[in-house]
Amino acid sequence: MDEGMESVERVLQEQFGFSNLRPGQESVVRAVMQGRDTLAIMPTGGGKSLCYQLPALCRPGLTVVVSPLIALMKDQVDALQARGIPAAAVNSSLGAEEYRRVMQALGRGELRIVYVAPERFGQEGFMRRMREYGVALLAVDEAHCVSQWGHDFRPDYLRLGRVREELGMPPVVALTATATLPVQQDIVQVLRMQEPATIISGFGRENLDFAIVPCEGRKEKFECIRRTMAKWRTGIVYCSTRKNVMAVFREIMQPGARVVAYHAGMTDEEREFSQNAFISGQADVVVATNAFGMGIDRADVRFVTHFEIPGSVEAYYQEAGRAGRDGQQAYCELLFNHADLKTQEFFFEGSNPPISLIRLVYHVLKLRCDPLTHEVQLSVDELAEQLGSDANPMGVSTALSVLLHAGAIARLDVPGSNTKVTRLLNPEASFDALEIDRERLEEKARRDHLKIEAMTRYAYSSGCRQKWILDYFGEPDAEPCGHCDACVAEEPADACELQGEAAEMVRKALAGVARASRRAAGGEWQPIYGRSKIMDMLRGAKKASLNAHLMGLSTYGLLSSLTEARLRALFRAMQNAGLVATAGGELPLLTLTPKGEQVMKGQLPPLLSPAGWAQASAAPSLRPGSRSQALLEALGKAGKPDKALYDKLASLRRDLAAEHGVPAYRIMTNETLRALATLRPTTPEGAARIKGIGPRTIATSLPAFLEIIQDHEDV
Repeated sequence: MDEGMESVERVLQEQFGFSNLRPGQESVVRAVMQGRDTLAIMPTGGGKSLCYQLPALCRPGLTVVVSPLIALMKDQVDALQARGIPAAAVNSSLGAEEYRRVMQALGRGELRIVYVAPERFGQEGFMRRMREYGVALLAVDEAHCVSQWGHDFRPDYLRLGRVREELGMPPVVALTATATLPVQQDIVQVLRMQEPATIISGFGRENLDFAIVPCEGRKEKFECIRRTMAKWRTGIVYCSTRKNVMAVFREIMQPGARVVAYHAGMTDEEREFSQNAFISGQADVVVATNAFGMGIDRADVRFVTHFEIPGSVEAYYQEAGRAGRDGQQAYCELLFNHADLKTQEFFFEGSNPPISLIRLVYHVLKLRCDPLTHEVQLSVDELAEQLGSDANPMGVSTALSVLLHAGAIARLDVPGSNTKVTRLLNPEASFDALEIDRERLEEKARRDHLKIEAMTRYAYSSGCRQKWILDYFGEPDAEPCGHCDACVAEEPADACELQGEAAEMVRKALAGVARASRRAAGGEWQPIYGRSKIMDMLRGAKKASLNAHLMGLSTYGLLSSLTEARLRALFRAMQNAGLVATAGGELPLLTLTPKGEQVMKGQLPPLLSPAGWAQASAAPSLRPGSRSQALLEALGKAGKPDKALYDKLASLRRDLAAEHGVPAYRIMTNETLRALATLRPTTPEGAARIKGIGPRTIATSLPAFLEIIQDHEDV
C-alpha cells in the first residue's frame, strides 16, 4: 500500500472507527489522494462523504465542499465536530458575527473542511478570501445538481466551473447517487474536469424490496400506508404537494402513532422540529415533500412510500434509496394511480414555461417598474395575478429565473421580508434582444418530458423492478433481484389453482380483455380500452361511455352476475398473477399478457392469490393435494417465520454468496428464506414444496440450509 493510503487507513480507524473502506470508496479515495479529478457515482447509503472527508484530513490544505442544503451541511459539520475534526459551514443561516468567526478561523488556517452553499461563490468578498486562503480540494456533493439534465438542477451550480478556475484549478471530486450518462457528461463539462477518474460503484441496492401498488383512489392508498407502517414501522412517506402531505398526516396520525409532517410551507421552527424528531428516533414516520431527505442521516429507515408517482426515475431512486442505509432489509413502494400524472404535468408546465409566458412576464415588469430605480416589488403570486387567472405561479417563477440568467434582471432581497425586488438591468432592451437560449429551453422541456414518460413506463412495467431501474441507468448485465413484488409474483407462494366455475370465470374475464384488444402483426395483444370500460362491458352495463363496438362484442354481459366490487377484485387478482397488464399513455389501457392468453385458452391453469380472489369469489376451488394447497396448509399451521432461524439462514446465504462470488439472491431469494424459516423442513422432499427450491438447489446448497434448520430444531 502506498504512503498516502496508509495515512488514509490510519485516519479511517482513529477518527471514524472503521477498519476498512468499501471497494467503491477505496477507488474514489485513492484517485482523490493522487490529485486526480474524480467523478464518483455511488448508491445512496454508500458512504460518499468519507470519499472527500478522508482526503481532506490526509492531504495538506483546505477542502471546500459545495452542498445544496443547509440541513445537509449542518448534519455533516456536527458529525465532524463531534469527532474533533475542525469543520464549519458558510451559508445564509449564519449571522454576521458567526460568519466573521468562521472567516477568521479560515484565515488562521484552523479549519480543514468548510461546507459552502453554491450561491456564496457569487459574492466577490468571499471569493477574494478563498483565493487568498487557497483551496487544496473542491468537493461537489449531490453533483447531479450541476446538470440541467439532472433531476434536481440548481442554477447556482453552473458557476462552479468558473469558480474552480478563479481558485487556481484545484482537484475536484464530484459525487452523486443518481446520474445517467448524459448527466455524467454534463458534470464533467460544467466542472471542467481533466481526464477524470470515473468510478461507478453500481446503482443496485440488494437489501431493498421494490413494489408498485396499483390503487383505485386515496382511500386505498391510506390503507396501504397503514399496512406498511404496521409491518415496517420506521419510514418516510413522500407526497408531491403540501396539501397531500397534510392529508396523509391527518389520516395516519392516530393515538400512539409517532408521526410528523414536513414541507416547505411550514415555518423554519416547525421543519426543524420534524426533522430532529425523525432523525433522533422520537418520531417513527415522517410525511414529507421531496424537500425532506437529502443527507438525512438515519440508517434504520425500513420503508419509503411514494404516495404519488415522482417526476423522474432519478428522483424516485434517490428518494427510495433513503431506506435501508444500515444494510438491513427495507421496503420501497410506489402507490400508483394514473390520474396522479396530472400533478407531474402541472410541475412540468411550471418548470418549462413557454417563451410566450417569459415574454409576457418581461413585458409586465417593464410596465410596472419604477422609472427611476427600474425596480418592481411584486411577489411571484402577485406577478402571476397580474398575468391573469390561468398563469401558473411556478411558471412565473421559472420565467424570472430565465430572465435572471439571461442578464435581463436582478433579484434583490428586501430586509425583513420574504419578498424580493426585481430590478430591470436594461429596461430599454426589447425582449427579442435578450440573450435567451431558446434551443436549450426547448431541449430541457423535451428531456423533462422524457423523464416523466420513463417514470410512467416504470409504473406500468411488469418485470423485475430493480433490473428495470438498473437498465435505465445503463448498468450492464443487470439480473432480476429475486425479491421485488414482480419477481415474487411470477410464482406466488400462496397461489391457488382454481377449478370448475371459478376457473371458468377467470377465462371469461380474460376473453373479455382479449375481445377488447387487437392483435399486432407480431402476434402480441395491443390495448384499446381501459380497465373500467372492459369491466362495464363484461357486466353488460348500459353506460353512455360504452360505444357500439364494446356493446357488440360476444363477451358483452358475460359476467353480469358479478357486482362491480367483485369484478374489480378479480381484475386486481389477475393483474397480480401476471395475466393482464396495463400500458401507459394518455389513459391506462389494459390487455392480455402471453401468460394470460395461455390461461384463457386452457393451456395453463389459473393460479391466483387467495387473498385477492376471496374478495371476488366466496368459494374458490383448490385441487386437493396440489402443491399450493399443501404449502398453504403448512404455512397456516407454522405461523410466522422464525426470526432467529431466518437470521442463521441469511448468514449462511451471505457466506455461500461470498464463497462463489455471486449476489446473495442467486443462492436463494428472501422469499425462499422466509418460507424455509416458516415451514422449517428437514428433508429435501419437505423443502421441494417451496418456491425457489428446485433440483439444482437441492443438489448444491440445500443440504447446508437443512443442516442449520435441523440444528435449530434440536436446540
